[in-house]
Amino acid sequence: MRFHTRKWVKPEDLNANGTLFGGKLLAWIDEEAALYSIVQLENSKVVTKFMSEINFMSAAKQGDIVEIGLDVVHFGNSSLVLKCEVRNMMTREKIITIDNITMVNLGEDGKPNPHGKTQIEYIEDRLKK
Repeated sequence: MRFHTRKWVKPEDLNANGTLFGGKLLAWIDEEAALYSIVQLENSKVVTKFMSEINFMSAAKQGDIVEIGLDVVHFGNSSLVLKCEVRNMMTREKIITIDNITMVNLGEDGKPNPHGKTQIEYIEDRLKK
């Protein structure tokens, strides 16, 4: 798992129980998955098609720092399937896991478009080209 982003849990991120609101965390994950997919597929027109079962394992509270990790599971013809893990940097506990986040590459017409990618590319690989 490659961890890409850290978020600081602030008062506006909390639910009525004083812990990180699940909807806020899911928004952070969705944004991170979109950004990761846009960079990998080299196209700013990428959308979330599907998220599998979401497994909340522990909570984060105000002041905690959470880290969002993503890995590629599969490159489809016009899609990219990711898995996600979020962990609490303060307690070292997993907060959430998602086994399948399907992102779809869109063309100018807003319809799925083949991306031609088959493996993860890192910035240093692109710089060599």
